[in-house]
Amino acid sequence: MTTVRRGGLAGPVSGGGQAPRVRRTADNALAADSHLARELLDGLAEAVVTTDHAGVVTLVNAMAGELLPELSPGVDLARCAVPALARAAREGTDTFDAAHHGRRLRGIRRGLAGGRCAWYVRDVTEEQAGTDALLAERSRTAFLARAGSRLGLSLHRDQALRAAATLPVPYLADAAVVVHRPPPPAEDQPHWIRYAEGDPGPTSGFGGRGMAESVPGLIEALEGAAPEPSAGLGAELADVLPEGFGRPGMVLISPILSAGGPAGALILVRRAERSGFDQREVELAREFAARAGAALAAAELYGEQAHLARVLQNSLLPPDLPTVGGVTVAGGYRAAGDSLRIGGDFYDLFPTEQGGLFALGDVCGKGVGAAVLTGRVRQSLQTLRLVEQRPLELIGLLNRALLDAPGAARRAQFTTVLLGTLTREPDGGLLVRVAGGGHPAPLVVRADGTVEQVKVGGMPVGALAAARFGEAETRLNPGDLLVAYTDGVTEARGGPTELEMFGEARLHQALASGTGLSPSELVARLLQMVDEWLDGQVHDDIAMLAVAPAPG
Repeated sequence: MTTVRRGGLAGPVSGGGQAPRVRRTADNALAADSHLARELLDGLAEAVVTTDHAGVVTLVNAMAGELLPELSPGVDLARCAVPALARAAREGTDTFDAAHHGRRLRGIRRGLAGGRCAWYVRDVTEEQAGTDALLAERSRTAFLARAGSRLGLSLHRDQALRAAATLPVPYLADAAVVVHRPPPPAEDQPHWIRYAEGDPGPTSGFGGRGMAESVPGLIEALEGAAPEPSAGLGAELADVLPEGFGRPGMVLISPILSAGGPAGALILVRRAERSGFDQREVELAREFAARAGAALAAAELYGEQAHLARVLQNSLLPPDLPTVGGVTVAGGYRAAGDSLRIGGDFYDLFPTEQGGLFALGDVCGKGVGAAVLTGRVRQSLQTLRLVEQRPLELIGLLNRALLDAPGAARRAQFTTVLLGTLTREPDGGLLVRVAGGGHPAPLVVRADGTVEQVKVGGMPVGALAAARFGEAETRLNPGDLLVAYTDGVTEARGGPTELEMFGEARLHQALASGTGLSPSELVARLLQMVDEWLDGQVHDDIAMLAVAPAPG
């Protein structure tokens, strides 16, 4: 008996026929899909480990077999031989990051249906190495930046040497010793500066002549060579290390090269329990030593310049005024914000048989350049006054001397100046004859408070060969006082607006209010008033000279 099925072919109701063939086809497809899934899993670049609800491994792909050979189906993950993964399984954490068989592994867990889970584990060794290298390079760069900043601030030789000893600890070493030879005239034997971790500050001393020979590689470093790292120290240098430092391990010696050649050596010492110096650390230590040498060269150059500046300063600062019989004189000076405290304004006083010869001037420009010309003017006056003491004639000789100086036309420098003679008179007064070359007129403060201007005039000195100069004469009675000053006084800008000049009117008022003061008291008062007017602002050079008959 047969039955006709709608939409299909006639066939038996049950039993053989097509059904077994359909099941075989589905089974074959399932097997093919499982094989494909396995190929896909084994082709992944990360390890995949699956577990059932009890935490037993059910699947390990090919990469898991390479990275985690201890795992296989049937292994209890919480008790496996991969410590970091076993701990994560026991504690229920979803990640781990650990070293295993020399590789850096990082894993993450994902939950699956039915209480199962899958661990995805990546080999991040190269990635971690790159990150570590980047962090190490950043750390080295930061160290060199900090060291460079500190070394750059070391303007003195001893400061640079102390910085070279302290900065490498503890980043590069547990102790650092800088061996150097001090500049002449010190004894030619090695000195050292040591700093170790835990020290309150660097310690210095000097070694015997055999110190360099006792340390392997130190002689070579002091000659400019760069020896390789070595183990241990010589007995003499080992005594330099602080008590309780322990047994020295690796030692790295680098030359410190200054502008003039080898200036010393940097010895980095690590304790025995610390690892040795790798190539990057050696390069970093050499770079630091080179920067220390550059800082030392800069400090030595600064020291030389500071010494020359002090010598120049001492020779160009206004002198202590000599005592002149029958005359009371006082001077005041402010340089134009120059750290050397020298500038283009000057004053001087020379005793003569009749009394004295004074000079006050203002060289064009300011700072060291003006100070050099100031020195030339003062030296010329020192010489010329021996052959001529009449003010007008002397100023003419000074003009010729400045114009005849080598390179005068190229420099185009000149000066304004007042030259005056002080002649004692029988009644105790002073006859003052003043010659001027383009300088502000001196002022006379009478005993009754009247302020008078001594009109001199004239052209700047050293500017023109045919320059004309003026001369005037005045008499100082007892109680009178003459004040000569440079334009730095009247042109000082300050006050409420910080732009207003001190001015001649304010100067006249200040002098009138100081009637009865001695020259030194009046000069101090004027300088204080100008300083208060400036209130710390930048200003030009300032010089003033006050002259009065000596009290009877």
